[in-house]
Amino acid sequence: MHVPLLIIGGGLSGLAAALRFARFIPDVLLLEQHSRVGGLNSYYYRNSRLFETGLHAITNFAHPKDKHAPLNRLLRQLKIKRSELEIHQQNHSEIRFIDQESLSFSNDFSLLQSEIQTKFPDCSHGFIALLQYIESYDPFIPLPFISAKQVLNNYLKNDLLTDMLLCPLMYYGSAIERDMDFSQFVIMFRAIFLEGMFRPGGTIKDLLDLLLKHYATHGGSIRKNASVKRILHTNKTIQGVTLASGEEITCDYILSTIGSEETFTLLDEPSGIQKLPRLGFIETIFEIEKSTPLEHAHDSTIIFFNSAEKFSYQQPESLFDCNSGVICMPQNFYGLPQLPFKEIRTTHLANYDEWHLIHNDPFTYNKAKEHTAHSSLLIAEKILGNFAQNVVYCDTFTPLTIERYTGKKKGSIYGNPIKIKDGNIGYNNLFLAGTDQGFLGIVGSMLSGVSIVNQHILPRL
Repeated sequence: MHVPLLIIGGGLSGLAAALRFARFIPDVLLLEQHSRVGGLNSYYYRNSRLFETGLHAITNFAHPKDKHAPLNRLLRQLKIKRSELEIHQQNHSEIRFIDQESLSFSNDFSLLQSEIQTKFPDCSHGFIALLQYIESYDPFIPLPFISAKQVLNNYLKNDLLTDMLLCPLMYYGSAIERDMDFSQFVIMFRAIFLEGMFRPGGTIKDLLDLLLKHYATHGGSIRKNASVKRILHTNKTIQGVTLASGEEITCDYILSTIGSEETFTLLDEPSGIQKLPRLGFIETIFEIEKSTPLEHAHDSTIIFFNSAEKFSYQQPESLFDCNSGVICMPQNFYGLPQLPFKEIRTTHLANYDEWHLIHNDPFTYNKAKEHTAHSSLLIAEKILGNFAQNVVYCDTFTPLTIERYTGKKKGSIYGNPIKIKDGNIGYNNLFLAGTDQGFLGIVGSMLSGVSIVNQHILPRL
């Protein structure tokens, strides 16, 4: 079998790339190693109910008339109508440093501006200057690492405000410890604060089904349960792939969305990329009775929190660190149809190696998951109010869960700390898209796939 383009990985980046290419050349094949597409953003069933993985909210909200906004550019590239998404904006969200300060924000940026002016008056002028710098900054130009923390401190001269602004951007997009590359900071600042958050009216399955429907309409092909064992190449030219089944597929181009190190493993070549610690996360879903009253923040969409004296975004020494994280209420979006139950989803930093040490002992592993869920529940109750007695279902995903179902090395959802912004890893007809290109979030990852197809592949065919 031979195809012009073969895409490895059926996550959102791979799906968007495949759909974009199929609009012009239908003969494209998407390979997904699992039985479902979606990658980090997928779903599973328990007791005949669908539960989402990954999707808290979609960043990069844009109004329909803002033609240059990432969301609207993406929809034009994929030829998908906004009405097909049924967009619901967030109610409002919060950055809460417990016993220190809190900042509210929404899709109206003036709310965050007024919060900073009121609560950090000495930083107002510095924040305005920082905004002007962000507006003029091009984050897609390949540059050496620039410390976002240092840039913010230079403008704001306030450690607490610096950490509070970094907290949500790190949890939603930083692959490195204790800091962010300033280019990544700019991308995430625009995506979360300047643009905002929303979600589609349906589930992640509905979104994936929408993409698959458009892909099929254009004649594209997909094969699930199709794990790639090796990428075939001579020197720096790709010939195709060998699947785990032994089948060979040849192609003119390959677009890999599975990560840089993961791709080089299939090439059986050293990547030459500096190895830095990878960040792991642990997430727990609490399904609670719909009638459960939450005493505090009952209508908040997402709360990014820190309960320690100093915010620390780094791999914990133990299995997990509940001192900071994310609490998401996926039902708290304007006009979103109400479900039979409420969900509270918590996310914290976790240590992959510590979880790996106990994964062969099911009793110890499951007990550790229970302990993690209980610890996470306690911190969530401290912020939201008591709800433990109304929990009807609970499930926890460790970094090993993420690695098993996504193929991401060490379960690092934000991939390699070293990003390859142009998607070029040194091969004539093999390119990288997705997380390790540096585009994060659902809109960002999809634009990553589209941009590589537009820049490196379509012009050559």
